[in-house]
Amino acid sequence: MKTTCWISLGANLGDRAAALQAALAQLRLTPGIEVSKVSSFYETPPWGKTDQPPFLNAAAELLTTLSPLALLQACQRIEDQLGRKRLEHWGPRTIDLDLLHIPGCTVDSPALQLPHPYLLQRAFVLVPLAEIAGSAEFQGHTFAKWRDALPDRNTIQKKA
Repeated sequence: MKTTCWISLGANLGDRAAALQAALAQLRLTPGIEVSKVSSFYETPPWGKTDQPPFLNAAAELLTTLSPLALLQACQRIEDQLGRKRLEHWGPRTIDLDLLHIPGCTVDSPALQLPHPYLLQRAFVLVPLAEIAGSAEFQGHTFAKWRDALPDRNTIQKKA
């Protein structure tokens, strides 16, 4: 049975758009994953650690037969293949793939937390996510309503 999952993609080093496209291509080649929707790309200021270059971010809707942990491992393999180095928490990166939400699924482990613990705080996540899943319900509101409640949503600029 296929399950819907939403992920965020981001990069702020090198050719950011090429990194996002390469990650999407790798996701499409991964057994058990079907990329069903992809948002536009958005230029976004850094979040958490702000003394770094701006990011290019997107969101994707996946249909998957993988378990949440297997999906996380697939995303981390793609990050590794694309040169991701984990040197600094919230630091610059060539590519970042984060699992955001799987409807009806909660995971709280050292390896994975679902829903993503910062999902409702990050405009760089909610703006692209609302583009592809704005009417989806999450904790009593739609993703579009959660997006509209963020004061910094206007700092996110559509690129393509």
